Amino acid sequence: MKKLLLVVASALAVMAADVAGNWKATAEGPNGTMERTLSLKVDGTKLTGETVSSFAGKSVIENGKVEGESVTFTIMVKFQDNEMKVSYKGKLTGADTMSLTAEIEGAGQTIDWKATRVK
Repeated sequence: MKKLLLVVASALAVMAADVAGNWKATAEGPNGTMERTLSLKVDGTKLTGETVSSFAGKSVIENGKVEGESVTFTIMVKFQDNEMKVSYKGKLTGADTMSLTAEIEGAGQTIDWKATRVK
C-alpha cells in the first residue's frame, strides 16, 4: 500500500499544469504598461506555441517545458535590427493566473509579467 501511494504521489508531482490555451500578460516598463499574448500548447511536458506583443511582434516559443506548476521557455525577439534571446520562467498561481519573469540574455535585465487566461 505504501508503495502504491508513493507511485501515485510521484506521478502527480510530474504531471504538467494545465497552461494550454490563450493568455494575456502585462508588465510595467519604463514607458508604462506592456502587453503580450501567449498561445500555448502542451504535449506531455513539452510546451510550444507563440507570443505576440506590440513592441516586439510575433515570436515562436522554443525550449518550452511544463513541470508541475513551473513553466519555462525561450523566444527570440527583434528590436532595432538586433535579435535577442529572452528566457521566461514562471509558475501557475491559480487555475487562470500565472506569474512569469523574463530575462533578456546578455543584458542582465528582468521583467515581471502577470498573465491571465483568456476565456
